Amino acid sequence: MNQFAISVEGLSKTYQLGSINHGTLFQDVQSAWAKWRGKEDPNAKVGEKNSRLVGNNFKALSDINLEFQKGERVGIIGRNGAGKSTLLKILSRITSPSEGRIRINGRIASLLEVGTGFHPELTGRENVFLNGAILGMRRDEILHKFDEIVDFSGVEEFIDTPVKRYSSGMYVRLAFAVAAHLEPDIMVVDEVLAVGDAVFQKKCLGKMDSVSKDQGRLVIFVSHSMDAITTLCSRSILLDDGRVKFDGDTSSAVSLYLDDLKSDMMHNSSRESTLNYPIEKDINHQILSFGIVTEDKQNFQPFDKPFEFNIQYKVNGRISNLVVDLRILKDGEMILLTCIGDQNENYREQHEPGIYEAKVTIPAIFLPVGSYIAQVTMHVPQIHPHGIYNPGKGIQFQIHQEGMNLGSSSYLSGWSGRVLLSQPWQVRRTNS
Repeated sequence: MNQFAISVEGLSKTYQLGSINHGTLFQDVQSAWAKWRGKEDPNAKVGEKNSRLVGNNFKALSDINLEFQKGERVGIIGRNGAGKSTLLKILSRITSPSEGRIRINGRIASLLEVGTGFHPELTGRENVFLNGAILGMRRDEILHKFDEIVDFSGVEEFIDTPVKRYSSGMYVRLAFAVAAHLEPDIMVVDEVLAVGDAVFQKKCLGKMDSVSKDQGRLVIFVSHSMDAITTLCSRSILLDDGRVKFDGDTSSAVSLYLDDLKSDMMHNSSRESTLNYPIEKDINHQILSFGIVTEDKQNFQPFDKPFEFNIQYKVNGRISNLVVDLRILKDGEMILLTCIGDQNENYREQHEPGIYEAKVTIPAIFLPVGSYIAQVTMHVPQIHPHGIYNPGKGIQFQIHQEGMNLGSSSYLSGWSGRVLLSQPWQVRRTNS
């Protein structure tokens, strides 16, 4: 029987929100008296029916029971706010649980956010030694691995530069290289790898896979990328509202997660052709309206006809590198992303104050027959690299094949592609 690396029993975590009392002695006594009698708090705010919110206390995790074995590669998935990061912080001993017991067998290396364990005033070289010492490594052990760490990170030219001058991608590359090469028994990695480019992400997934398979170490990986989770993890845990909803094989966990996501997206989308959003005075940029123009009513569009999306947005002050994008999703997964400014540098580099109108055409014979949801988002990478302003509901639309000449195309509803390509082929016959 494999020896466990981490055992979690009855784990719960509660955070206190806002002020520590209601503001008056009368209300405090009233709430305490109701609690003692097992009654509902008369001073609870509207919306506190949420099972995770009791008075001023928010239950981030509730009664978590898990066991992780050495050599496993375990994914933790769930929607924003499900409790993933809280669980990792407790496992990494960054924060303590409110209830429950955790037993850890081995040394943990955690990479939970950009620059974890780095001091901004120290150079990359100095931070490698600092991070190694935090992980319990001797100086000679760090020296033995140093060249390998630097080579993997790809920051050789800047290793003697203070890390405060590093980009977020350089931070992550060096931090991951340290965590992966100083031979921890348990490696905990959060969504932070999303900062890196695709080549680096693939490199990291390969390293985590070899650390687990070849060295028998436990890897716990949190990601919103189901492709990354499926590639790396044989077991996945689905968290929902602070509880374990599923713990088992990754394919089943991902299917359940995507089904939940699809259900939520359908609930938060509309059949209206145009969505108008209220003016928000406190933000510098916002979406005003978002609409679809189809040939049929109720957002039905023939498979072999092009259609349009229209976006109106407002900029209150001059801003650079504003990203406004259209996303089309099917079955909970994004299959198309197109950004305003991709082919027009003027709108990407500088937005002057004003109201802008933009439209994009989706070509005919591009999306297979089926149901879709379109969303519009906007953000400025330098201001909020991980946050995206989304005004709310998306638009549901349907691609159908009624009335078209099916003899002119081999694209039928059962075709397995996510998108289709109707560009003409150049075909010529050659002598055999």
